[in-house]
Amino acid sequence: MTTDSSSTSRSAAESISTFKGQERALRADRLGTGGLLLSVLAATAPLMVVAGVMPTTFAVMGIVGQPLLFVVLGTVLVLFSLGYAEMSRHVHNAGAFYAYISRGLGGTAGAGAALVALVAYNALQVGIYGIFGFEVSGLLATHADLEVAWWIPALAAVAAVGALGWLKIDVNARVLGVLLVIEVLLVVVFDIAAVADPGKEGLSLHAFDPDTLTGAGVGTALCFCIAAFLGFEQAPVYAEETSRPHVLVPRVMFLAVTGVAVFFALSSWALTVATGPSGIVGTAQEQSAGLLFFLTEDRLGSTFTDVLHVLFVTGMFAAMLSFHNVVARYAFAMGREGLLPAAFGRTTGASGAPGTGSLLQTVIAAVFVLAFALTDDKPAGDPTAPVLHLFTWGGNIGALGVIVLMAIASLSVVVFFVRRGAAGAQAWRLVTSSLAGIALVVIAGYTVRDFDVLVGAGPGSSLSWILPGVIGLALVVGLVQGAVLRARAPETHARIGLGNEAFRLEKEAGRTS
Repeated sequence: MTTDSSSTSRSAAESISTFKGQERALRADRLGTGGLLLSVLAATAPLMVVAGVMPTTFAVMGIVGQPLLFVVLGTVLVLFSLGYAEMSRHVHNAGAFYAYISRGLGGTAGAGAALVALVAYNALQVGIYGIFGFEVSGLLATHADLEVAWWIPALAAVAAVGALGWLKIDVNARVLGVLLVIEVLLVVVFDIAAVADPGKEGLSLHAFDPDTLTGAGVGTALCFCIAAFLGFEQAPVYAEETSRPHVLVPRVMFLAVTGVAVFFALSSWALTVATGPSGIVGTAQEQSAGLLFFLTEDRLGSTFTDVLHVLFVTGMFAAMLSFHNVVARYAFAMGREGLLPAAFGRTTGASGAPGTGSLLQTVIAAVFVLAFALTDDKPAGDPTAPVLHLFTWGGNIGALGVIVLMAIASLSVVVFFVRRGAAGAQAWRLVTSSLAGIALVVIAGYTVRDFDVLVGAGPGSSLSWILPGVIGLALVVGLVQGAVLRARAPETHARIGLGNEAFRLEKEAGRTS
């Protein structure tokens, strides 16, 4: 029995790799648990979250209970992952979100989700270039006495990330892994230092008190904090490049989401311990994004703080590289299934990487960086413009898109298993997916409602509907594309979400005709 199963699996793999050429499939067996986990976690940019997201949430929202918020969101995302990971055992496709949604809700819904995913992950990746350029420019001015415009290091990063996008994923995983491990260790050192030398209120657990999550700012704080988790959901994107996707993908997802939740909850608590819970909001408002560095300077010295600044930059680079790889693989999957031109559905070079998708993302990033450099409306000489605009706009558009995708995917999981007659066997996963979906819809609603706060626009600003409207427009355009394909090219429509399986089925059909 084992031999027959192995032969069948090997035959299917051969069919996939030879149909219309090896270039229609990503190279398998390139990622193990470690490489996949590091590639996924790098997108969360842990130091960027601790140094950027956490101080902003404390300062803008005035929510002392941010550590408890990370625990709550971690629980919601674990509930989401239970169904999402089970789905990954049945669907192995670099299109991940849209492939899962296609299998549950049909090809038209999948086409809509595909375009949302492509827009959202592009926005997330491009947004980081703004803050990256700003930080590198600041480091050069401080330590090398060089005045360099933010867009110069940003464009240099675009070129470097684009080049790495053509290389093997295991090379990228090594780069991502080294940077990730170092920055996590440095944050842990700070956490230990804060606990060893707490503020005047001692080792207070007040930040975990449910009473701290009351007030008008909680909904918006949810939006800020859930963005810190983005990256864990990327594991299925690499499913085709692992030897045992049904085992590795769920394992990595649970390790990522639980590890991120614990790490962020403890690190945000350490910030409250260092200042004292009663002083965290005021100190964050005073120090802004310099909060972490202000606290490390006092406890660990200037050398440690300087190293932390450098790792802040390398961590952002790792996140950009990770999101770049995801965008390239989504473009590859869409090209392979007729949602983008066929050229995107072929791998390039000896590495077997999705080179055309990588090139697409590089061009998009370069265009947006140049556009913001040329048209930013901030006064001349104001270095914060790219941070306030490119980073906040791109980051929040992308976060909204991924939240919407997770909510739809939760529904898709339920429909998928019900249609397969597995509702009884998967009952508890259907319950967890439903609960997660409801919670994600609520968070998406808060995100849209408070978008003016998230992007720093005035309450009457048109940006409060134009920017989230980008995701809405992508969804509508994708749904229209799916409906057109269903009417005019039903065979292409039927392939949406099937990935390599569609090509195997086509080849088998050709043999029998």
